[in-house]
Amino acid sequence: MDRFAPLLWTLLILVMIAATVSLWVNRPRRLNVEAPVPSDFPIAGFSHDAFAGLLRTYVSQDGRVDYQRWHDAPESVATLDAYLAAINAFSPDTTPDRFGTRDDELAYWMYGYNAWVIKGVLINWPLDSVTDVKAPLEVIKGMGFFYQLRFPFGGKYMSLFTVENDKIRKGFQDPRIHFVLNCASESCPVARPELPTGSELQRLLDRAAMEFINNNQNVRVDHESRTVVLSTIFKWYKGDFVNHMVALGRPAERGLLDYLETVAVEPLLNDLRQATDYSIEFRDYDWRLNGMD
Repeated sequence: MDRFAPLLWTLLILVMIAATVSLWVNRPRRLNVEAPVPSDFPIAGFSHDAFAGLLRTYVSQDGRVDYQRWHDAPESVATLDAYLAAINAFSPDTTPDRFGTRDDELAYWMYGYNAWVIKGVLINWPLDSVTDVKAPLEVIKGMGFFYQLRFPFGGKYMSLFTVENDKIRKGFQDPRIHFVLNCASESCPVARPELPTGSELQRLLDRAAMEFINNNQNVRVDHESRTVVLSTIFKWYKGDFVNHMVALGRPAERGLLDYLETVAVEPLLNDLRQATDYSIEFRDYDWRLNGMD
């Protein structure tokens, strides 16, 4: 065994060097905005009005974003930057008195996430896909945009992956958030100009879930092939949907299908009820940008 020791040590050193190089070249890349918090920003609470106004201007009725027109409008870029400066200046972690309810906290994290996604696209414009923003060593698709880039929330730089998983998913354990978070891609839920807070947020979450699930691009029952075809979102976050059913004390013997039945309306509801022993397939995720042609 001793005669192999030098070789093992050499291999170990090479692995350590490779790991160090990988960490270095994929080190976090911070993005920020050079803008002050708006002078008229409220002294209490947190206002999303400026971002909502931009979304009404640049998001179409079917949820597509006019990135080109937004990118070419300096005043609108400055307005977005000022909103993001507020996202950086305040957060439920650093200024909890500004966020009176759990819904206000969730609104901050979701809308802040969506705003930084848009800013990430505008900074790297033109783009065909957020996956075009590559890490030097791209181990996972989307690593550059969602893992390597760091965005400031309440003075702390976080990746979009961390915001989604640690702050939103773990913090609120509500599967409906997957129908509001927007990753700037075709297979994402549509961008929404309305940004309610407080109790109004619950109605937005309900409506977003209803619209996403009852869209046959996301949930479709094929009786001929005895297959239920679902968005990949349901594959990635299956546990969130099933655990939600369990938390409500409802049976989830069919897993995802039981959750879908709680939101589906006719004719999808009847189709799902017939799919008692159907197989489940997941559509390939379309990472093309959700922009306008």
